[in-house]
Amino acid sequence: MSLRVLVPTQELASALQLPGIEPLLWHLNDAPCEPPEAEVLITERPRQPERHPLVARIPGLRHVHLLSLGFEWVLEHLPEGVGLSNSRGAIEDATAEHALALLLAALRAVPAAVRDQDRQRWNPAWSPTLHGATVLLLGYGGVGAGIAARLAPFGPARVLPVARTARIAPDGAAVHALHELPGLLPEADIVIIALPHDASTERLVDAAFLSSMRDGALLVNIGRGPVVDTGALLAELETGRLGAALDVTDPEPLPPGHRLWSAPNCLITPHTGGNTTQVSRLCGQLAVQQMQRLAAGRELLNVVRATGE
Repeated sequence: MSLRVLVPTQELASALQLPGIEPLLWHLNDAPCEPPEAEVLITERPRQPERHPLVARIPGLRHVHLLSLGFEWVLEHLPEGVGLSNSRGAIEDATAEHALALLLAALRAVPAAVRDQDRQRWNPAWSPTLHGATVLLLGYGGVGAGIAARLAPFGPARVLPVARTARIAPDGAAVHALHELPGLLPEADIVIIALPHDASTERLVDAAFLSSMRDGALLVNIGRGPVVDTGALLAELETGRLGAALDVTDPEPLPPGHRLWSAPNCLITPHTGGNTTQVSRLCGQLAVQQMQRLAAGRELLNVVRATGE
């Protein structure tokens, strides 16, 4: 009997035309109908939260494989006993690269230069720099370590990694614990958020956190929107005391008319940290490998929750 697999793209469906696998084109993000019966769902994170509960309505579902790192959105809709895996290893480099792009663009006032270009206005400006800056990196998993590696060539920039507990990371970095934040935040010129969202990180970056940051500091969020208290951040941005560069927001998608769109010193990209052609290729290869393993009864990679748990 073939393994019935719901896939979001025709390209992936074609790649899964393999013995023992029956791919069915059905996109959680915009499918107009109820899901067909299938044992596996391969999906990206839907743009609209109201689509999330459809996962629980797939008849016969045994496993969900995500074309992403983040999995918090699906956990509350995952039926009991259904397994879950993600695309760890395929996305971290692109996300770290995007964090650096946001950081440099915001520091060197690139958005203002683009607006001046649109107005054909020659306006040489002075800006802060990464050179000699202190960077507090909050979250030191695959993405955080990737960001740190990309910061290394910037000469005397000082990086302060922070995670839930103090440790020595595999790359040799001395990672500080979360409880050390009050003493570290006032030292930072730049704070980069690379944390997942769960109950322990929701609104971790609140008014007290932000008020501890030095005047003129930059907040970069490449992790998850709800880690930052949007109201508290807006209060700081609208006074001009802090700047921000955000690939993720709360709410998300950010609706038209939201104050973040027009907040001063705020650069926003629409959750595109992992949106590269290389990521698409790597995630597709991993998905095919996972389905071959599942069809053959072999151990899966990147298991977040095993089948039957």
